[in-house]
Amino acid sequence: MFSTEEIQQIETLSLEQSLSKLCEMIPDGIVFSTSLGQEDQIITDVIFKNKLPIKVFTLDTGRLFYEHYELLSNNNSKYKIKTEVYFPEADDVEKFVNEKGINGFFHSVENRKECCYIRKVKPLNRALKGAKIWITGLRSEQSENRHSLKMLELDETRQLYKFNPLLHWTYDEVLKYIDEHQIMDLPLHKKGFISVGCKPCTRAIEPGENPRAGRWWWEESQKECGLHSEK
Repeated sequence: MFSTEEIQQIETLSLEQSLSKLCEMIPDGIVFSTSLGQEDQIITDVIFKNKLPIKVFTLDTGRLFYEHYELLSNNNSKYKIKTEVYFPEADDVEKFVNEKGINGFFHSVENRKECCYIRKVKPLNRALKGAKIWITGLRSEQSENRHSLKMLELDETRQLYKFNPLLHWTYDEVLKYIDEHQIMDLPLHKKGFISVGCKPCTRAIEPGENPRAGRWWWEESQKECGLHSEK
């Protein structure tokens, strides 16, 4: 879909310019998945303020913080555009809870990954159905697993392009942009919750800790849920 020259051009543009350029090149089939984190709030602001033809959606796992719902509601009110919400299949959740327990994800890495698959990956796959480009708020600084990512690359598993426009931004640049553009974000960030996922699976981090240390804090794992893995 993209030539090497086109990819190189897109990677040199600003956030606003790169998203606009993608919309010129691919008029339909561009989607953006937001977890309502700080990076995602920046991208949401650019999409909605510029009225770009990009579908914005989020995943409601059923175990989010109250602050997630409050921010989602505030976004809808501010931009006058609703973010689409995708939920896990009820049968999947019921089966997992009845077999593994309401908090069965604490018992093993396998259980936790199964819970993430049910509550996140399967709804994501439904949301991405028919999409040509998937925009994310991933940054390489967030974890070692993301250092090898490219700004625009083919997701072989889902057969679409993934665009990570903030890949090379630092956290300080994220905070500066939020402050300068008066972008709403989760109050949890000021309480040490830098990477925020489901409530039971997220804790505040200590000074100097990796931003992902607060995710699945009881595990010694790669700190990923499967949304951005090849499996």
